[in-house]
Amino acid sequence: METFYSHGKLLISSEYAVLDGAIALALPTKFGQSLDVESNSDNTIHWKSISNSGNVWFEAEFIIDTTLKISSKNTSNIAVRLVQVLEALQQLNPTLFEAHKGYTLTTTLEFPENWGLGSSSTLINNLAQWAQVDAFKLLELTFGGSGFDIACAQQDTGILYQLDKEKPTVKSVDFSPPFLDALFFVHRNQKQNSRDGIRSYKTLTANQSLDFSELNSLTLDLLNCSDLKNFESLIEQHERYISTLIQQPPLKEALFSDYKGAIKSLGAWGGDFFLATGDPSSIEYFKSKGYKTILPFSEMIL
Repeated sequence: METFYSHGKLLISSEYAVLDGAIALALPTKFGQSLDVESNSDNTIHWKSISNSGNVWFEAEFIIDTTLKISSKNTSNIAVRLVQVLEALQQLNPTLFEAHKGYTLTTTLEFPENWGLGSSSTLINNLAQWAQVDAFKLLELTFGGSGFDIACAQQDTGILYQLDKEKPTVKSVDFSPPFLDALFFVHRNQKQNSRDGIRSYKTLTANQSLDFSELNSLTLDLLNCSDLKNFESLIEQHERYISTLIQQPPLKEALFSDYKGAIKSLGAWGGDFFLATGDPSSIEYFKSKGYKTILPFSEMIL
């Protein structure tokens, strides 16, 4: 049996704008996803997906016929999507299924799917490792997106990520400011579909000339900041910038106007985790408002 593993991700800066060449700061998480692969001889792919609680939440069989076409009697949206992914794998590596042998593929998540840490990107990166293909190309053929999540899946440190002429550039960085104990992540109790957010952003910016020099400077300042008050000021500037870009109010303004610390949306606005600054009493503030999933930086980030 072969086992592959990929880290989850959190996008700290340049959400949305990373799609159009802005520099983004992103961090791999301690939570990820594994893929176990075993060969069989029945021309069938037996697929099993296991949740972080150990339950099998999806199971299906995919048939590899003599023309190497992949099909399934399971017509669920997940099965249909997986057929597309497997066909993309075959497109990138035509020899993957040529022996007409089958496989048992078992995926295991380490985080609840609604956390938004990259259940799709970690899957894509694991499958790419197994098939020995370019994970960024596999992402492009399947789910799409900027690819920062694929880069995080492959890294053990923070990264600066940028699309340069649509090609990913990845630089490893050390994000470890002296105030890490004052940073924590709060889950919104809902998941945001990033593809919906991307479509909305693309519609809004379709006819704009985009210059991200100011945003890039904010990203580098966030990375290099050593003072909490300055970091909070940078967060607020960044929130205002993205708010104007996507024409949505900043999260703190919309829901937490009485909060004393700073709050920053992460990834697609409207769901998943957000970053907050504060102390232990701040955690009680969010709990009192019904937000029970709160992780300190040290528990979330690799």
